[in-house]
Amino acid sequence: MLESKCIIIAGEEAGPKSNKMGGIWNVIDAEAKNLASLIAKGVIDEAPAPTIVVAGPYYGHSGSDWNIGLNRITDMSEFEELEPEGPIFEAIENLKIKGIEVFPGVETVHDVKIIYLMFKTNDFCRVSVEYKKEETCLANAIKGEAYELLGLDSMTYESMGNGTEYSHYVNLSYAISEFVKELVTSRETSSEEYEDKAISEFAASLMPAVHVSLHCHEFGVFYALARLKKLGISVRSVATYHATLPGRSSGHKSIQKIRENDSSWDSGVPVNFAKLESLSGFADVVTAVGDSTRKEIKLFYGIDSIIVRNGIDSEEEDVEWEKKTECRGRIQNFLSEKLYAVYDGKAIPPERIIPIFSISRIEIENKGYPDLLDSLVLLDRMVKVEIDAGHLDDKYRVVCFIIAAHGPKTNPPENFPINLPEETLVGEEIRLQQMIKARGLDCSKLTDGSRRVSAVLYPQWISDHDGGLNMRSDELMAGCIAGVFPSKYEPFLLTGLEAGKEATPSIVSKICGFSDALKTLKRLVMGMGGVIVVDNINIPYLESIADYALAMDYFIDTFTDDKVKYNLLCQEANLLAKDMNWEEPIKTYYELLTGTRME
Repeated sequence: MLESKCIIIAGEEAGPKSNKMGGIWNVIDAEAKNLASLIAKGVIDEAPAPTIVVAGPYYGHSGSDWNIGLNRITDMSEFEELEPEGPIFEAIENLKIKGIEVFPGVETVHDVKIIYLMFKTNDFCRVSVEYKKEETCLANAIKGEAYELLGLDSMTYESMGNGTEYSHYVNLSYAISEFVKELVTSRETSSEEYEDKAISEFAASLMPAVHVSLHCHEFGVFYALARLKKLGISVRSVATYHATLPGRSSGHKSIQKIRENDSSWDSGVPVNFAKLESLSGFADVVTAVGDSTRKEIKLFYGIDSIIVRNGIDSEEEDVEWEKKTECRGRIQNFLSEKLYAVYDGKAIPPERIIPIFSISRIEIENKGYPDLLDSLVLLDRMVKVEIDAGHLDDKYRVVCFIIAAHGPKTNPPENFPINLPEETLVGEEIRLQQMIKARGLDCSKLTDGSRRVSAVLYPQWISDHDGGLNMRSDELMAGCIAGVFPSKYEPFLLTGLEAGKEATPSIVSKICGFSDALKTLKRLVMGMGGVIVVDNINIPYLESIADYALAMDYFIDTFTDDKVKYNLLCQEANLLAKDMNWEEPIKTYYELLTGTRME
């Protein structure tokens, strides 16, 4: 019998091009490309090689995203066309007959093709189908079947405030699972076209049996694997949690819940999403990106899981020192010019500006922004003392970019973000800016010398055309002398590794999912190294914010006074990123998805 393998990696995210740092799409895209790389290198040596498919949503135009505020638009312009033959093409054609439109594209990575399938689901309410011998729309048929199969009460769930998002997840999951169903049954379906049994069996023998493995990232697509299981479709499945919904709602309190074995949910948990999340129990294997997430899955859902950490692509062999110098110069010149333009004070020499950064979702308490701001106040006092003592040039100023936004801003004001009128801010952006001003950390105080340290809110998705720095995220990270990530709830923290990839030292909270990996880091500097962990779990608040401030001061001192040591710290941060590459996680996922033992 002819056989072929197909590995489908699915998730709900903006893709194929990610529009945010550290999103699930980054992980999905990395998994697919590193899987292709392992096939190309012969590490995965099977004949025929498995077909790699990435599945997600399609947002064809402005307004088609369920989240109008994000206004994500799918860009597939750089992909090759899918060849009009084979089981995948035939499955797509069969979906069209059912009213499900799929937009395919192909990308070749190391001579291995990755097929991207983006499913359009926002028009299911306008597609007519027959369900239980009655005419209805596809969206209603999906809800009806979901209730019969798994008791999903979509009538109640879609009436909630997040009902549109819930319906999108169910529709997307249905579309992905229907594609898988078509693919798995393609051999028998095609042979059924022949009335003669002998001819039918002969035709079937000429077609490959497609063995499908489905890897679902996050709850938005967990219904897909649950539906396939209930329908009896033979698929090997893995469900991966990057966090849990009850854990996110509890935030920094989740550690206490784990310690006390308190499985109760806080009132903020979206019950409809949590119901979808609990469907991971239908997967053959459940994985978590870190130990805290693994414990949350068991605590809140009673589901056992194994840890498969996230990784990072770090292809550069050597640190790009010229890139770091060039990017730092761009940031320093930008700040010097904008501060002078907006506040018309005494010009700050660009080379005396020390840029640091923090970047994450705008979850103020969970991401530890109050801790960061309080530590910056302490840092300001430390820098003042060092200047007064003659240990630091009086012209030095420290600027911490806090990059957090509800969504992209299309028309940022002139001199953004130094000029940041309140009318340009929304929601939690306003509160965060008020917190900066309440602590006297607004950058207006830099030019007159009343503050040496400031926080600059950057409420925008970083890009080379964002209306501010106009730098890619990797360029901004390369140019800053350190990154600070004081999260109180952080299942993994990809951004810390992204900083390390650019050889930028960082300060991370103990709560973050990769802090344990530092124990295996090859040390280039004795004592405090290129990645400093601050204990924000076991020690009092004042001590932890003092530790953040002292760690930032340490990086500033080495940058200004000992360039050789600072460069070693940069290399050490880079070593961590290289050590936490994708190869081992991808091998593990491949074993889980295919049952093939990897050496």
